[in-house]
Amino acid sequence: MQDVIVKSAGEPYRTEIIMDEHQWFADEPKMAGGADTAPPPTALLLSSLGACTAITVRMYARRKGIALDGVTVTLRHSTEHDASITATHIVCELALEGNLSHEEKLRLMEIAEACPVHKLLTGPIEIKNIMIGK
Repeated sequence: MQDVIVKSAGEPYRTEIIMDEHQWFADEPKMAGGADTAPPPTALLLSSLGACTAITVRMYARRKGIALDGVTVTLRHSTEHDASITATHIVCELALEGNLSHEEKLRLMEIAEACPVHKLLTGPIEIKNIMIGK
């Protein structure tokens, strides 16, 4: 996978995101001090999970000849703060369209959890910040 480059792109918090020839932006909502010119980072994270889920389900259905006409993924998250831990909950609702049996729907729901972003978010993860330059 190619590097993703993220850099400041305006005041107060607009941020440019670049990967290969692709470019998109993030910002914070006005209530958080941003200009609300682009989705906030949390929405981009949820959109990554939703896109990966939809793609994974569609790929599986195509390979198995399942008559999936489309999939819509709706995501939301909430955070619970405790004295010792912060727990994040993500709800991922899938609307599966097409002439599908109950068994096919259940299998596609199982496959949704096999998407790479789902695995990344639910597996052990380590993030290391490294300062570059002086």
